[in-house]
Amino acid sequence: MVFFFFTCGTHTFTSRLPGTEHLTVQCQNCGNHSGHVYKRWQWFTFCFVPLIPFSLKPYHEVGCGICNFYQDIKYRPDVQAQMGGGGGMGPGAQQGGYAMGPYK
Repeated sequence: MVFFFFTCGTHTFTSRLPGTEHLTVQCQNCGNHSGHVYKRWQWFTFCFVPLIPFSLKPYHEVGCGICNFYQDIKYRPDVQAQMGGGGGMGPGAQQGGYAMGPYK
């Protein structure tokens, strides 16, 4: 008798965005100065082997290590200015963020 067990799910690969390793910015969710700029790429996995990416390119986000809040850097002109890319939104703009992890 032969049994086959297949496992599938998702996995998110995360790394610091090159060129922003030195940046620490304020989290717009909890207010702590613990945000870093990440490159996150979500993949579908089958038998623990990454097979199919959910998107064609990774996300570029500011992530807080305390509250697990992530926000796209396109909504963070302060981060874009520190990266040298400029910014199109006014100061204090808080859009497009989401929290991951347990609900509060």
